[in-house]
Amino acid sequence: MLTTQRKNLILDLLRRDGQVVAKRVAENFSLSEDTIRRDLREMAAQRLLKRVHGGALPLAPELPDLTARGEISSEMKQRLGTAAAALVRPGQMIFLDGGTTTAEIARRLPREFAFTVATHSPTIATALEKHPTAEVILIGGRIYKHSMVSTGAVAMTAISGLRPDIFFLGVTAAHPVHGLSTGDLEEAAIKRHIARCSAETYVLLTPEKLDMVSPCQVLAISEVSGLIVPTETSAARLRPYRELAASILEA
Repeated sequence: MLTTQRKNLILDLLRRDGQVVAKRVAENFSLSEDTIRRDLREMAAQRLLKRVHGGALPLAPELPDLTARGEISSEMKQRLGTAAAALVRPGQMIFLDGGTTTAEIARRLPREFAFTVATHSPTIATALEKHPTAEVILIGGRIYKHSMVSTGAVAMTAISGLRPDIFFLGVTAAHPVHGLSTGDLEEAAIKRHIARCSAETYVLLTPEKLDMVSPCQVLAISEVSGLIVPTETSAARLRPYRELAASILEA
């Protein structure tokens, strides 16, 4: 087996199982464990996976600040935001998470009928300043500056009093085995709580977030109402997510 073929098979295992155990892979490939460990070291150097004792895990995505994230895949995020905004109906309460992708939803929300937007992000609330029909509820609390969202007990208590029709959740990573995740424990807890309070939860995912794992899990893929992804995402890459998600909308 060629080295390239072997590495591709290792990546396939990582996507399917959420981890790679060097000893098990060596046995399956009838190779030495040292050969597989060398492959894993090389792949880690290429930022294809994360080396851990005994094997490897999916790579955790980098977490650039909010301004830097706004420059990534902007046209793609606009399409996702348009598809998400089309789900909103008259009189509903929606909850917008923080982040640059959900900011695109705020910019594209319907202007011909009234609804309510709850958010724990002051930047999202500011984006709705001149929206003609949206009533805005801003949740307070301790600001997590990296994402510019409120976290902590104050935010949790305020969110408990709401029952949104739709929560548009933002995450930094999605994986069929490890679910939806983000980089901060408190932020993950708030996201999970909003989802529990909401009738439906939709997640907007750009391709660089797929098959990745951040340190703090929010929800399993099966726990959300749907994923909203770009149309150019390959069918093969989406297949394990289709088996878990209630629906996948392509934009």
